[in-house]
Amino acid sequence: MQLAAYQIEWIGYLAAFLTTCAFIPQAVQSWRTRDLSGISLGMYSLFTLGVGLWLIYGLIIEKWPLILANAITFALALSILVLKLRYPRK
Repeated sequence: MQLAAYQIEWIGYLAAFLTTCAFIPQAVQSWRTRDLSGISLGMYSLFTLGVGLWLIYGLIIEKWPLILANAITFALALSILVLKLRYPRK
């Protein structure tokens, strides 16, 4: 099956939308409760750094699905990481 370039781009947008939306419930719960006892500081630190690098990569290759998804995911992950550092134990 041969896909056109625009179809491939839309697959990227859909993947970006779904994976970014997956972080919203965790971010909302973290903001509301300030209970981050189940969140691993090491994992979120590495994850946030990785997403930041994906964002840089997307900017370098100028691919909007990567840029948009990783910019939003980076903001959400960073906000959770900041809360984790600010409220280490409830």
